[in-house]
Amino acid sequence: MTFEEARSLFPVLERLAYLNAGTFGPLARPTLDAMHAELRADGERGRIGAEYFERMLGLRDRLREALARLVGVEPERVALTSSTTDGCNIVLAGFGLGREDEVVTTSQEHFGLVGPLHASGARVVVAEPDPEAIVAAVTPRTRLLAVSQVLWTSGRVLPVHELRERTGLPVLVDGAQSVGAIPVDAHRLDFLTISGQKWLCGPDATGALVVADPEALRVARPSYFGQASFELDGSFEPRPGAARFDSTWLAPASLAGLLAALDVAPEWRYERAAAQAARCRELLAPKVELVPGEATLVAFRAEEPAAVVAALAARGVLVREIPGTGLVRVACGWWTSDGDLERLAAAL
Repeated sequence: MTFEEARSLFPVLERLAYLNAGTFGPLARPTLDAMHAELRADGERGRIGAEYFERMLGLRDRLREALARLVGVEPERVALTSSTTDGCNIVLAGFGLGREDEVVTTSQEHFGLVGPLHASGARVVVAEPDPEAIVAAVTPRTRLLAVSQVLWTSGRVLPVHELRERTGLPVLVDGAQSVGAIPVDAHRLDFLTISGQKWLCGPDATGALVVADPEALRVARPSYFGQASFELDGSFEPRPGAARFDSTWLAPASLAGLLAALDVAPEWRYERAAAQAARCRELLAPKVELVPGEATLVAFRAEEPAAVVAALAARGVLVREIPGTGLVRVACGWWTSDGDLERLAAAL
């Protein structure tokens, strides 16, 4: 599949320079078709009966396998969730943290991670997003590192595997801005959260959690899909593997949509996305003050970022502001064309 053929699958790109996959990725026609087919079936046949539930469970199994392949782990290590925040809450609720425990994170994390950290009951130690600063923040009370692989503010990449090796501590990795944008190997990571609607270009409220050792993490937020059997008093036997942490019902349309979205992504996606992000930085460097970053997010400073975002939107260029930072963020995907980037540069 050529770039032109692949890009033509996204209706929104026919009109707009869509540069906001860090929030929501564009939806491709095969994704929409798969979702519509499931919704039509729901309407025509009803959402009931053995055939309906067997199909839904089959879609869950296929999606678990596809996401496992994407990040290089066995399907038994993947739980299905509704978001990266959902995954963070599952881990932190089951980790058994107390007031005497510390968790080290960085000053540029999304609330989807730091909110669950605060609610965990542990002392949250905030370091600058630098490997040396993170390691220096570790004390004998530290039980967990919780950081993004790619910072949502700037696109800076943190060496999560190196942090795991240097500290010997388990790491909860927020993969919201990495999975689907850059190559991700979860094989040696304790916990990795995955967003379905961002760089994977899937439906809303889809995601996953990779757990290296499912039996070592307590099931603190049980759901119907996570149990193999249960008693009238609520006691239950968890499902084998990470499926015990499956957090919610996911509609067949959402399951089929994310599966279709994963099939759309070409083999050359990571190389193309990296090249377009580099091209974006090259075009913007003479015009704005760029923030250092290495991944597919490109951020620059603006005196009135909200006004810049609105002015760009009026010219058909969709980017976003990072609230409270003075930054405007551009998200470059494998579907991003040179024309999109030139349109952005000209609008600035």
